[in-house]
Amino acid sequence: MLKGFFNPPLPQNEPVLDYAPGSPERQALKEALQEARGKELDVPMYIGGEEVRTDTRHKLSPPHDHQHVLGYFHEGDASHVEQAINAALGAKAAWEDMAWEHRAAIFLRAADLLAGPYRAEVNAATMLGQSKNAFQAEIDSACEMIDFLRFNVAYMTQIYAEQPESGAGVWNRMEYRPLEGFTFALTPFNFTAIAGNLPTSMAMMGNTVVWKPAYTQIYAAQVLMRVFREAGLPDGVINLIYVDGPVAGDIIFNHPDFAGLHFTGSTGVFQQLWKTIGANIGKYRTYPRIVGETGGKDFVLAHKSAEPKALATALIRGAFEFQGQKCSAASRAYIPNNLWGDVKRYLLDDLKTIKMGGVEDFSNFVNAVIDERAFDKIAGYIEKVNESPVAQIIAGGKCDKSKGYFIEPTVVVTEDPMFTTMCEEIFGPVLTIYVYESEWFEEALQLVNDTSPYALTGAIFAQDRYAVELASQRLKNAAGNFYINDKPTGAVVGQQPFGGSRASGTNDKAGSMLNLLRWVSARAIKETFVPPTDYRYPFLAEE
Repeated sequence: MLKGFFNPPLPQNEPVLDYAPGSPERQALKEALQEARGKELDVPMYIGGEEVRTDTRHKLSPPHDHQHVLGYFHEGDASHVEQAINAALGAKAAWEDMAWEHRAAIFLRAADLLAGPYRAEVNAATMLGQSKNAFQAEIDSACEMIDFLRFNVAYMTQIYAEQPESGAGVWNRMEYRPLEGFTFALTPFNFTAIAGNLPTSMAMMGNTVVWKPAYTQIYAAQVLMRVFREAGLPDGVINLIYVDGPVAGDIIFNHPDFAGLHFTGSTGVFQQLWKTIGANIGKYRTYPRIVGETGGKDFVLAHKSAEPKALATALIRGAFEFQGQKCSAASRAYIPNNLWGDVKRYLLDDLKTIKMGGVEDFSNFVNAVIDERAFDKIAGYIEKVNESPVAQIIAGGKCDKSKGYFIEPTVVVTEDPMFTTMCEEIFGPVLTIYVYESEWFEEALQLVNDTSPYALTGAIFAQDRYAVELASQRLKNAAGNFYINDKPTGAVVGQQPFGGSRASGTNDKAGSMLNLLRWVSARAIKETFVPPTDYRYPFLAEE
């Protein structure tokens, strides 16, 4: 084994390519899109060293063109969950004993593969599978995933370097062991980077993982898995399975070696998983770690001193990028009446210029929502607005799922600050605005804090610094990521560690050392160089 204190490359955020007309990245991405649409992919599960195929295949289609077939994935059953657990446990001893610098090298190589030869492919897979436009795919499946891998290596070394003081004649050491057992990553559809980070952050710290992605993200997930394998990830360290959630949960959460859950998804699902784990707590070898990032009802609050054009731009981008399918998306806004006239005009003018359609046309800002279930849910909220005497749609509101699951960017204005669309998570391109009296800023602060059970992201727009300070204090528990004069989306790894509390999760901050600390179990070691040979202490001596 090599000996030395090794410093990995200093991480830097991956530059975001702009895909402007005539650029080489635009040409490469268009070719990757054309190639992906021109073939039919056969997607296996990856369990241990095997590519596992079954008799049950499910179609993969672009949300914006749901009749087109991108390929099929092989769905597993309970036996495949057991197989994945056994593979993870079988790989654990060798993986946790591997020197940390070799684990680090695997994920650093994966980052370089994504930055180079796989960049166009993973972006194309995210665009087609999740209906993200070129820029949204670039900042997600390329840049953020690369950043997670590189920065997490740096955070890992910081954790290992954190050591206690030693007194005279003693050497104190801290060992950061992986958890005892296997871990489970349950990942969402909306971010390829989240889907990749949840299993890799646990694996990086020496854990072995069963990874179950959302079915609507499998197309990009399998690209990541191929990258990890090419980077040298040993068999069984991360096992990618496609099974129904309750089937996986029934086996995993009853297994005595279950050691941790890394989750991103809905609040309701996370709460149910927590209850299940709690009910089974006596079955486990150790107390499992539970980390979750869940829902959001993210706010933008404007003070009367805010700059209207900047506010309007933040609302457009914050609410409608990736069709509002970000847990951080601006979903409710509080705007003072002295600004509303200008903000409304800017919003409506911008919305008239926004194009909606498939991702293959790079001029489309808005694409499709993820599937028919999401479409129907969002359309249902729009219908509630149409039926309400206290809310009205001032832009958008049309829905069409004949070819793809398209919902126009929709702006609702309500007279009731507790109206349904101000309170409930919609996860779609619907922004609800409440216009308040400009002198009632403190009352607006109270509304923001009390309206929603969530506390993920939020923003304050103001030029008055006293207002910024007041909002920062009053809303200190209302958002885990708080933005001043910026939209509440777009957290960058290493710059804005991401996560919230209340109904939004455990706030274990993906993209920081805090998250990686959850996947180790520390052992304190004390070595005494010359141990005492007499039990008697000086105070026992006679006068």
